[in-house]
Amino acid sequence: MTMLITQGGEAADAYARVETAADLSLASGPILVPLTVVEAALADRRNAPIGLIVSNDTPVFALEPYLGSVDLIAVAFPSFSDGRGLSLARRLRRAGFSGTLRASGPLIADQFAEALACGFDEVELPEPSAARQPAAQWEAARTIVRDHYQTGYGTGDSILQKRLAARKG
Repeated sequence: MTMLITQGGEAADAYARVETAADLSLASGPILVPLTVVEAALADRRNAPIGLIVSNDTPVFALEPYLGSVDLIAVAFPSFSDGRGLSLARRLRRAGFSGTLRASGPLIADQFAEALACGFDEVELPEPSAARQPAAQWEAARTIVRDHYQTGYGTGDSILQKRLAARKG
């Protein structure tokens, strides 16, 4: 069982995952589909809203045709140490996606503020991650962790900028 965390705390996940176009007729209500199935889901329009799940290395140009058609984009993180999904979230927001952005994978609570600052609205955790760090830990980390890795948002210098300044100084 996964856990969905938003700025407001733990939330229920309304989306059912559908892996193939043949399974679209078996699902009712909101669905989350991979890029290989999104065309069929949009054409079928049996399910609404429609969400799209993509890997964290998916180029934005591959998603641009769907930015106005899907309600949610879930970016899959293979591990907490792979930050490419954070960059993808920033690029999707810059490209005009205004729907819900979901980080999906084994992130850690210390990354919650960073994920929100990059444009994510929610984090979906696999069961082992949710068991290790319950929702209360995520809420506490959201306000405790103030440093940021990405440049271009937040106040003050990023962690990288601070490290580079320390080397020079």
